[in-house]
Amino acid sequence: MGMKRWQMRKNCALTPKQLLMFYIVLVCLSLIVATGFFLAGIWMISIFTALEICAVTIGFLIYSRHALDCETVEIEDKCLLVKKCISHKEIVYEFNTQWAKIDPPVAGSKTFNISQSQLRVELGQFIRHEQQIALIAQVRAHLG
Repeated sequence: MGMKRWQMRKNCALTPKQLLMFYIVLVCLSLIVATGFFLAGIWMISIFTALEICAVTIGFLIYSRHALDCETVEIEDKCLLVKKCISHKEIVYEFNTQWAKIDPPVAGSKTFNISQSQLRVELGQFIRHEQQIALIAQVRAHLG
């Protein structure tokens, strides 16, 4: 049996590289406008431009920190690997396909669980409920 892989990602409009390009354009435009006002003798606009650039920078840093978050489920032979990459930190959980159990999402929950003995991992925070049900069915077909 070959390796099976399912990946769940956040639905982000921009990748970090696209966000960086947009940020550079935005900062350049803001600095051009501020320079025009400064040359016209209205120096106070420079203060507000600096505040604007600081606020936008903080917002974009927060966005880009979580833009690449994902969860991956891999099955190869008797090994089920769950990888959670949240905020550039990857945690890997290893299960035996013979003993792993998948609990469907309970009513009102946005996640489902994969468990084995004392180890329990929450998954599915990046996908809709219908997608979770389909994913659970696909993964269960390769267990036990």
